[in-house]
Amino acid sequence: MTPNFSIKHSCYKVHEVPAIVAMAVYEKDCEEWVDQAITSIRQQTYSDFLYVIVIDGHINLSLLAVVMGHAENDDRIVVVEGAVNRGLAACMNFAIDWSLSLKPTYFFRMDADDFSEVNRLEKQITYLNKHSHVSILGTGLVEINEQNKQVGARVMPQTNRQITRLLPRRCTINHPTVCIRYKVFADGYRYDDALQNTQDYFLWIELAAAGYIFCNLKDKLLRFRRVNDFYKRRGLIKSLNEFRARVRAMRWLKRLTAYNFFYACLVLGLRMMPSGIVKMAYKLDRHILEKFIKH
Repeated sequence: MTPNFSIKHSCYKVHEVPAIVAMAVYEKDCEEWVDQAITSIRQQTYSDFLYVIVIDGHINLSLLAVVMGHAENDDRIVVVEGAVNRGLAACMNFAIDWSLSLKPTYFFRMDADDFSEVNRLEKQITYLNKHSHVSILGTGLVEINEQNKQVGARVMPQTNRQITRLLPRRCTINHPTVCIRYKVFADGYRYDDALQNTQDYFLWIELAAAGYIFCNLKDKLLRFRRVNDFYKRRGLIKSLNEFRARVRAMRWLKRLTAYNFFYACLVLGLRMMPSGIVKMAYKLDRHILEKFIKH
C-alpha cells in the first residue's frame, strides 16, 4: 500500500465486486457539489459497486463531514486519506491498486464537482457486456454552471477509428465519464503520477498505441461543471503538457503531419490568450468537432 495513503473508513462486506467508482476530493472542492456528486453515484440504477473516495491531502472539517456522512450511511463507500496532496493520478492509481484484489471488471471515474445521471453505470456496463472488444468507454456530457443550469453540451467521436484519428489534435474521451476494463490495469498500465494535469490524455495515447479499443456513447450521462474561470488562460505547465501530449500522439500513432503540428502550435498559443479569445476558440472547436462527428 502506498505510504501516503491509508484507509480511513470501510465497512464493505464483499470479497469480489464487479465495478469500482473512484473519485478524489481536494481542499478547495465545494461541499455542495461534492454532496451532489456522491449522491448521484449512490442513487445509480446499477448498484453492485464500491465507491472509493480518496481525500487528497488536508481538507476542512465541514467538507470531511460531507464525505463521512455519506460513508457512514452506505457500506459501498470506502474513504481513503492521503497524508499530503499528491494529485489526481496518484489518487486514481491507489484506488486501482487497492481494489485489484477484489477482482473487479470495470473502473469508473467520477469528479467531485460533477453529477452522474442515474443510469450512467448501467448503460456503460450494458454496452461493455455486449462489446467485449472495447476496453475504454466514454460518454457525452452536459455542461452546467455553478447554479446547475445547462450552458452547453459535449459529444465526442464514437468509433475507435475517429477517436484515435483525432487524438493528435484533441483529447477525445471525456475523462470524468470514462469506464475502463480492469484488464488494462492488470496489463500494467497506470496514470502517470508525475503529471499534475493532462494525465488522462497521456494515458489514452499510450493505450491507443498499444492497440486497445476505444468507444464513446453519444448519450449524455454526466453533468460536467463549467465554472466561471473555465475560459481563463491555462497555466504554462498545463499548456506545455497538452502540447507534449499532442506531439507524442503524432509520433506514437504515426500521424505526424504538417496540419497536426500546426494545430498543436495554434492551440498552445491560444491557451495563453485572454479569456474572451479562449471562449471564442472553444465554441469554434465544439462546432468543428460536431461537424467531424456527423461526417
